[in-house]
Amino acid sequence: MATIRILLILVLCSLFFTMGASAETPLKAAFIRDHQLWIKDGDKEIQLTKGRYVYSQKWSYDGRFIGYIDGDEHGEKSDLFIYDMEKKESYQPYIGIETSDFQWSPIKNQLAYNDHGVLNVTKTERGRPQGFENIALGVSGFAWFPNGQEFIVSSSAVLRPTGWGPVPLYRIPLDANLNVEKIKPFYTLQTDEKDLFATDVGNFKWSSDGKWISFLATPTASWAMDSNTLAVLSSQGKEFQVIGKMLQYQDWMKWAPTANQLAYISGEGRFLVENKKMTIADIPISKQQKEYTPKGYVDLDLEWFSSENVIVARAKENKEWKEGPVPTMLTTLYAINIKTDQQRQITFPEKNELDEEPQVVGSKLTWFRRYKENEQGEVWIKDGLNGQEHVWIKQADSAPVFFRRIPW
Repeated sequence: MATIRILLILVLCSLFFTMGASAETPLKAAFIRDHQLWIKDGDKEIQLTKGRYVYSQKWSYDGRFIGYIDGDEHGEKSDLFIYDMEKKESYQPYIGIETSDFQWSPIKNQLAYNDHGVLNVTKTERGRPQGFENIALGVSGFAWFPNGQEFIVSSSAVLRPTGWGPVPLYRIPLDANLNVEKIKPFYTLQTDEKDLFATDVGNFKWSSDGKWISFLATPTASWAMDSNTLAVLSSQGKEFQVIGKMLQYQDWMKWAPTANQLAYISGEGRFLVENKKMTIADIPISKQQKEYTPKGYVDLDLEWFSSENVIVARAKENKEWKEGPVPTMLTTLYAINIKTDQQRQITFPEKNELDEEPQVVGSKLTWFRRYKENEQGEVWIKDGLNGQEHVWIKQADSAPVFFRRIPW
């Protein structure tokens, strides 16, 4: 019996140690400071680039690589680079790649990118993404399917003497290699200037179970500044539903972590002073959508903390503003329980500071805090909704990109 007790104690201690070690897994994030790429792993900060103008950093599937754009302050350059964490060096997968739209595969270290309307994917050489293969021409937007073997691709509408034509979507296999026989129609968005007017489709996002994909149908440039149509399409291209109107901010629409619920900031008008409401739609739409933003306020960002709690960046409306410089909206984070309708403030910035870009990583909530006159700020973090908050990164140009596995 004594031997059995000792074994049980050892097993329990082992389980406790394993659970503790798992719970203490340090956060890892790629961030920009003074236009250079850095990472923070736990408490350790490492600068990865010098003399560049970095933005749009993205982690690869397993965290070995970080893709990023090396640009300039005038927006005249957008060269695609990759940082290799193992070899500790930056390189170009192919010289002369210019893009603003690149995405890592959800299943391996392969990069897809849109280079002036040509969808390409990287090959693999000595374990690194290198070189490229053509997939399709005439591409305006794209996303990987969750299986990592196909793409959903959009192509811009064509202006004819009779008006704008439809926006076609295609399902294209990874090995298409410009073979049009492998490219299959997926869905065609019929547009009408009096109803659903769009000349393009983008900002694709899959639901957690991969059964639905959301996207923004965008009209011509000036119209898109004020209103875009949020829609969803089933994974087989059979069911299409219009969800609502919103601005063209990709973080303003997010799927719930475990359910087919889509949270988004609804409302038209390019200025953020009014008419921006956090709204949740059950997909497929079977009942009226619900708005959670109280009267007199605007919500200007969101993040799911759990299946029941949504974090929003909230500020008071400013209907008095009519002209002149657009006022900075001093947002503060609030937690909304969508089951009980209870709402409460959870961050408390100082006067003339704002909290924005909330992100949830495991049990931790992070956000970007800055002074209203500054672009640079700090990354704050707290454990859960009630933990003690503290600064995690100082002097960041923007919110970081955390390394985390894709859920599908």
